[in-house]
Amino acid sequence: MSTNLVDVTIVGGGPCGLFASFYAGLRGMSVRIIDSLPELGGQLAALYPEKYVYDVPGFPKILAKDLAHDMIVQGTQFNPELVLEETANELIKTDEGYLIKTVSGLELPTRTVIISAGAGAFSPTKIGVDREDDLHGKGVHYGVRDKSVFKDKKLAIVGGGDSAFDWCINLEDTAGEITLIHRRDVFKAHEDSIEKVKDSSVNMKIWYAVKELHGDDQLTGVTLEHTQTKEKEHFPCDAVIVNIGFKSNLGPIKDWGLNIVKNQIVVDNHYETTLPGVFAVGDVATFEGKLKLIATGVGEAATAVCFAKTYIDPEAKLFPGHSSDMDIPAPQA
Repeated sequence: MSTNLVDVTIVGGGPCGLFASFYAGLRGMSVRIIDSLPELGGQLAALYPEKYVYDVPGFPKILAKDLAHDMIVQGTQFNPELVLEETANELIKTDEGYLIKTVSGLELPTRTVIISAGAGAFSPTKIGVDREDDLHGKGVHYGVRDKSVFKDKKLAIVGGGDSAFDWCINLEDTAGEITLIHRRDVFKAHEDSIEKVKDSSVNMKIWYAVKELHGDDQLTGVTLEHTQTKEKEHFPCDAVIVNIGFKSNLGPIKDWGLNIVKNQIVVDNHYETTLPGVFAVGDVATFEGKLKLIATGVGEAATAVCFAKTYIDPEAKLFPGHSSDMDIPAPQA
């Protein structure tokens, strides 16, 4: 790692940041990626590596860890400088652009910045019952890094969103029995996923919430409460996957003088923030008509890179042409 001045520093090494790195390299820009995690890939690698992703162009379905691997290969093929396990703390305006200071004290100069920090630092939303922390990893889980952990287990999945339904589908061939538990009969998942679960072997306990966890050194069951009648029942199970959302925090970025609304950075149609030369893309950015998809986020990343290029060099073309017309060496896996 160096402390040389680079053309663009990308804050966040998830899918959008990786594609921004690739596209900036394509445009001949020097790149630095800063990420607080020990590995690139963002939530794909850190939260749900064993989950299938269905809405990426060119892949009918692909495991998140495989998508992360391929995006890392693509995003690092132009040899960006990687600054991992570091948190971008301060952003200071300089004559050459900006200086990013990390929590550990590194000083990293850059001409432009692209913030692709996803939802920021994230932590799972907990059920909020006694002994939840004690049984974390001992039957209580907030994600799936290894499907084999649930082999032949009696599994309860708590939640009504995409993650809960996706894990019902993805673990059906692994777990011995799956029950989806949700506190109401309205779901926030894709219609196709809901229909697949309804047509599967997954049991559904609707209008129930988890009120107690049972077991000493390992989870043995839960107490469920009917959210309407308040009647309680004991539900034996070997494991619980809690998928009721994540709490996010932009951390030091919120003090950079940006226009932030509901934990998201407001950008214009160039994906530029209120600070000149500082852009934001992906889940962390907001604008009218925003969709939080990898497919749309990588488009935002490419566009932001091109505007960063013209910010540095006003004589540069905004649109560089199609990659199919360029002589680009194939990346090495």
